[in-house]
Amino acid sequence: MEREWADVRVEGEVSNCRPAPSGHVYFTLKDGEAQLPVVFFRRQAMLLRFRLEDGLQILVRGRISIYEQRGQMQLVAESAEPVGAGSLQMAFEQLKARLQQEGLFALERKRPLPAFARCIGIVTSPTGAAVRDFLNVAGRRHLALNVEIFPALVQGDAAAQEIAEGIAHFNRTRSVDVIVLARGGGSLEDLAPFNSELLARAILGSELPVVSAVGHETDFTIADFVADLRAPTPSAAAELLTEAHFKVGERLEQLHRRLLHACRYLLLRARQRLAAQAAPAALARVSFGLTRRQQRLDELHTLLEQGWRRGFRSLREKLSAVETRLLRQDVTHRMRVARERLASVDDRICRAEMELVRRRRIAQESREAVLKNLSPLAVLNRGYALVFNASGNLVKDAFAVAEGDLLTTRFAESSLASRVLGRRGPEP
Repeated sequence: MEREWADVRVEGEVSNCRPAPSGHVYFTLKDGEAQLPVVFFRRQAMLLRFRLEDGLQILVRGRISIYEQRGQMQLVAESAEPVGAGSLQMAFEQLKARLQQEGLFALERKRPLPAFARCIGIVTSPTGAAVRDFLNVAGRRHLALNVEIFPALVQGDAAAQEIAEGIAHFNRTRSVDVIVLARGGGSLEDLAPFNSELLARAILGSELPVVSAVGHETDFTIADFVADLRAPTPSAAAELLTEAHFKVGERLEQLHRRLLHACRYLLLRARQRLAAQAAPAALARVSFGLTRRQQRLDELHTLLEQGWRRGFRSLREKLSAVETRLLRQDVTHRMRVARERLASVDDRICRAEMELVRRRRIAQESREAVLKNLSPLAVLNRGYALVFNASGNLVKDAFAVAEGDLLTTRFAESSLASRVLGRRGPEP
């Protein structure tokens, strides 16, 4: 059977769909008369452009296989297409419904756009017509606007990842005020990157407001619903982002024209009044007006000079304060102050050492005097002597020595050796 039915197509309704943790998808394909177990292995399931769910009517292409453990015939699917709707449209509708249920399209979470953006970041192909249309409109309506372009693919399997990286780049650098996702029109397959969940999550996580300008006015993508603003075209996005500045410019131009007309009207009326008046009276009024204006000019000159002097004095004081701060921060000045402090500390240390030496010298001399007073040798200075025998022991009694013993007599400054020739008893 496996050799005979290696490539078959079966149409039916999905029932009992069970995605497994391994990534495989198991379900039953049935109609009013029969049912057939179907398995999508992980590699083929990842290639599906829509999500399998119960109740879908699909056409499955695959091969017949026998599952030996159950003795059951099953269809090992290679691909599947919804019946009556394309896979991309089905995936779009499923993702749209799921994200809408999660609240990604809610109006309360959409961020307001800056009224006067100074810099706009655009994520698009640098060679496409979308970026040229955007730059042409923005340059015509706002000459001072800066635009940063993050080059990214806008079509193909890797496009969604690159566009998400562009959003992350601008959020990381914070060099722009708003982000624009732009590309021209195309088929549903061409716009597939802007219908991916990866890009929708990237737009949701952006801290900067995001404008979606994808396709034509009739094209709608998931990015349009998640973005903070949907522009029908890249040119329309440029117009919307420069609208406030353009209106200000138009208002200024309108006021300029009104002011010009008013000045011309006032000048005309003044010329008419001047022509209607006599020359001497007009000359007198002109002379008086010139005198008053000269007086006012002198007054303004005095005020200007006083203001200039006050400003000069204030600047001089600020300059002096800055010089003082710079002097404090000057390395040479700080080294000189440090040397002066070091010299002062060194001088105090020297004086402390001298004082300590003097105090210790006085204490030592005091102790030496005490020791001298307590020393047995001090008695010898008064004329006494000490007698030692040959063993070095002090002789305290004449009867402690014998005739012929060698004795040493210690005086205050010297000593004397002698031998005992005889001894006498104590005086009566």
